[in-house]
Amino acid sequence: MQPHSAESGNRNITINIRAHQEQRDLIDRAAAALGKNRSDFMLETACREAETVLLDRRLFVLDEATFQQFMEQLDTPPRASDNLKKLLATKAPWE
Repeated sequence: MQPHSAESGNRNITINIRAHQEQRDLIDRAAAALGKNRSDFMLETACREAETVLLDRRLFVLDEATFQQFMEQLDTPPRASDNLKKLLATKAPWE
């Protein structure tokens, strides 16, 4: 998933949530500490956490036949191709 910056276009979906006063004040203090408004802070934080949750999925439940097929695919070396060479030579975005 590609992150979206405020400059990448207008937001067209509204998300409403209810909070306690203390929660809103805490969020506002944290947002201000980063020089952000509440909406940007909440959206960036929620998206970062959502990505973490989805990337941290480690449990796969498979039947025996599907598991064997999965293991065979893992054990099969990739075919050499120009696209694979290009991918492996590309620097990761976080580096």
